[in-house]
Amino acid sequence: MNFGKRETEFKKEQEAQQLLHAEESKRQRLILSGVVVLLVIIALSAWMFYNRFKVSQQQKKEIERQKLLVDEKNREILDSINYAKRLQQAILPPVNDFSRLLGDAFVLYLPKDIVAGDFYFLETKEEEVLFAAADCTGHGVPGAMVSVVCANALNRVVKELGETDPGIVLDETARLVEATFSKNQGDVWDGMDISLCSWRKGDSILKWAGANNGIWIFRENEIIEVKPDKQPIGKFQGRKSFLSHQIEIRKNDIIVLFTDGFADQFGGPGGKKMKYKNVQKSISANLHLSMNELGEKLNQEFFQWKGDLEQIDDVTMIGIRI
Repeated sequence: MNFGKRETEFKKEQEAQQLLHAEESKRQRLILSGVVVLLVIIALSAWMFYNRFKVSQQQKKEIERQKLLVDEKNREILDSINYAKRLQQAILPPVNDFSRLLGDAFVLYLPKDIVAGDFYFLETKEEEVLFAAADCTGHGVPGAMVSVVCANALNRVVKELGETDPGIVLDETARLVEATFSKNQGDVWDGMDISLCSWRKGDSILKWAGANNGIWIFRENEIIEVKPDKQPIGKFQGRKSFLSHQIEIRKNDIIVLFTDGFADQFGGPGGKKMKYKNVQKSISANLHLSMNELGEKLNQEFFQWKGDLEQIDDVTMIGIRI
């Protein structure tokens, strides 16, 4: 009887151990399965990350290659523009010639970009000295291309045709510029605004004509302002002949020719335009200076006014003390 009971207990113990063993085997299989799944996930993740890394590296190399190409193109463009600047400077007379031919004088020339649509002009014909401040359509490279066409036409009228009367010079220049641009099949309305003087040193009469750009004469406490013809050099509907003015000048008068870049510049405390009246005030306040000093003073005031704002246009101004 005791033997049968022990056998029963032994069987129960064996069954319990078998059950525990089965549970342990099941748990180990689950753990092993989990490890396998985790390893698969890690392997897949590593493969995906590796592929992404390879794609990223390829993209990085392509971006670097494209950047090198862009940088190279930018260098080529910049080199071309700098060479264009050298060509444009070749059409500008030496600044020192203004003082040599006209006496006490300054030229303020501040291109917005490397090359400019503005240019200044100085030429002699017999005893006449012709000088001008010109503003061509646009600025930068397009403006510079127009300036070359307009400066070439102006030179041809004075040198080849021998004209010195400012009104006739502007009429003939307008004709040549329009003829040059009319060769294109499309409508080209580009051209220039200009203030042009002709003067025999020592004479009391200054001959002047203007296309949209005027002239100022500072005389002690007086500012004489002569208005231009309201038409440009270039294609224009309803064109009329430019009017030549004969302006009486006196010793110590200061003649100022200008383009609109200085007056149109935004700046100051309110970020507003300088305007012509404020430019006149700046000149009037410094008439005691030599022309060279006045030019430097105006240069300083322009950049002080502009501050951190972008320069919006080319700036040209010519001053001559009689």
